[in-house]
Amino acid sequence: MNRAGGSRARWTGKPARVGASGGASINYREALVWLYSLQRFGIKLGLENIERLLDECCSGVCVKRPALAAARASTFKVIHVAGTNGKGSVCAMIDSICRANGYRTGLFTSPHLVTFRERIRVSGDMISEDAVAHGLTTIRNLVANWDPHPTFFEVVTALALKHFLDAKVEIVILETGLGGRLDATNAIQSDVSVITPIDFDHEKWLGKTISEIAAEKAGIIKPGVPVVSASQRPEAEEVIRARAAKCGAPIQFVAELYGETPIALGGSHQKENAALAIAALRAAKIDVGNSAIAQGLTHIEWPARFQRWDERTIIDGAHNPAAVRALAETWREMFGDQRAALVLAILSDKDLRGICEALAPISEFVLLPKIRSERAADPEELARVLANITPPLPYSITQSVDEALALARAKPNLILITGSFHFAGEVIAHLRGEPASFEECAQ
Repeated sequence: MNRAGGSRARWTGKPARVGASGGASINYREALVWLYSLQRFGIKLGLENIERLLDECCSGVCVKRPALAAARASTFKVIHVAGTNGKGSVCAMIDSICRANGYRTGLFTSPHLVTFRERIRVSGDMISEDAVAHGLTTIRNLVANWDPHPTFFEVVTALALKHFLDAKVEIVILETGLGGRLDATNAIQSDVSVITPIDFDHEKWLGKTISEIAAEKAGIIKPGVPVVSASQRPEAEEVIRARAAKCGAPIQFVAELYGETPIALGGSHQKENAALAIAALRAAKIDVGNSAIAQGLTHIEWPARFQRWDERTIIDGAHNPAAVRALAETWREMFGDQRAALVLAILSDKDLRGICEALAPISEFVLLPKIRSERAADPEELARVLANITPPLPYSITQSVDEALALARAKPNLILITGSFHFAGEVIAHLRGEPASFEECAQ
């Protein structure tokens, strides 16, 4: 890899003077209002629009342009990560290790917790408000008359790639948004495909069985590109192996746990994630030393992953039964038989009963606050679930996060705040004393 960078088309960040808006430049807030308005287009799984968008503004990154992609590969490498749980942690570990080794990195993850800018980072620094405004102005003017119009995630993916090109990064780490095969990130040529543990989530979009979900996740595997996978259920492993064989892609399943040095993120599952991250770097032929691995894993910062806010309070974004089971296991590793004052909010399209049943063994009682997200399950619905599990859990419905935290702090128990990343972000903003913003509400 050419660590000094190479020649490439430059994107000035200046808004184009075309389009339905008349080409007027917009500020950060206006840019995000426009971006979130794209949620009306919903989720459209498919690559045609994102390929067109990348061709227009990110020359040389698209799978459909192999000659240009080959030129891109001499400038930076791409690590593409899919899976059900652990994607964000693996991406953050890879990023932290690479930065410890002196590489200039671009990290693209979702969702964000408090501010949109968290999704796009260069060498650990969030994209600036000005860069968001300039980039979205350009894209808005470019796509004003497109039919079909690009979706929220397609636009954000293009914004991230252009920011990375401008920043002359050496390594790009991409987390899929939903699935893999038809996810916008899959339009980008990668140097290694990484698959974290696959389990049930987003069944509406990805399928009702593990095999169907695995087929969507394994869709990130590309011809001849090495694959690194976590240990999987047998039916998922079978699908992944078949896809790799069809693509002529060398494949490695990582079964061991990393235990050489401490990891800043708690839980045995993070040792599995660390081993997967290191294997991905090796497969992509990215040179990192043992000292950089140790430093990167020791100093990684990745909020809402069993985050110790204070001596009594843990915040975790677990949002499906598999993630919650890992959370409960980590709780027992850390606190033994101590039971939590559980502050819980879950999105309505999730497996409410499965999540509650997985949390029950570590919970003393549950507080159910009303939160800002329109996608959140009604506390009354969660209350009915809690009343019907065995054994039923005592609960209280509160009118706000502040009231729930006050009630939790009045008891001697440790406090566990969990159920979704949206909720974790709302709580973190509250605990920081930051005012609510439209972008938090619109996640």
